[in-house]
Amino acid sequence: MLAVISFLALGNVNAQKLKAFGSSIEKKIGPVVKKVPYTDVVSYLGHAAPNTEDEVKNGKKFYYIYVWIPAVAPELGLRMMSPAGSVKIKNAIKGASYDSNAKSKDYFDTYITLERSDILTEGAIKNAATASWTILARNDDSGEMPKQPSGSSYNSLLRYESKVGDPLKALTRGLYRIGFTTYKRGEVNGTFLAQIGSPIKLPGVVMAKTVDELLAQMK
Repeated sequence: MLAVISFLALGNVNAQKLKAFGSSIEKKIGPVVKKVPYTDVVSYLGHAAPNTEDEVKNGKKFYYIYVWIPAVAPELGLRMMSPAGSVKIKNAIKGASYDSNAKSKDYFDTYITLERSDILTEGAIKNAATASWTILARNDDSGEMPKQPSGSSYNSLLRYESKVGDPLKALTRGLYRIGFTTYKRGEVNGTFLAQIGSPIKLPGVVMAKTVDELLAQMK
């Protein structure tokens, strides 16, 4: 993004029947209780290749996508599916290697984390290499997500409500990242779609694979 990423209205998704991204807020419509969709969603299409991980933690190869959140949020939702397949989303951010691998049939058992750093200002983003990170939430399998080609429900979804009384776990303005890997130790290989949703509009969200790309987009 500044290229500031425009958030996506949720009805654009998609050929793989990915449902609207619902928040933790529920509404009863007749006899049915449904989750109210996030007001805005930002989408990222990427490709993860073996041996290009950003970090190895507890024997697992982790990859990161960095996100700048410009204002306080009451809740953030995060979901990921692999492969991205024939998903069609307007204005999705694309990783540098996505287009050349878009037709790949490779996919991985997604495992995601939502992490917040101690960086709260744009000027401090350049210090991300020494930032402290707090894992706010994590998820492995979600029955709300489309099944993978294997037929297993191995795609991931989480919702995190701000802990206002806890400085480390409140959803403040600042630098965040999406961490992803596989549930089992091994290589991460395949295309993916990652989406972050919010129940309020957050103009100025920026999302990129690296901190340098994030800074370039914010100029």
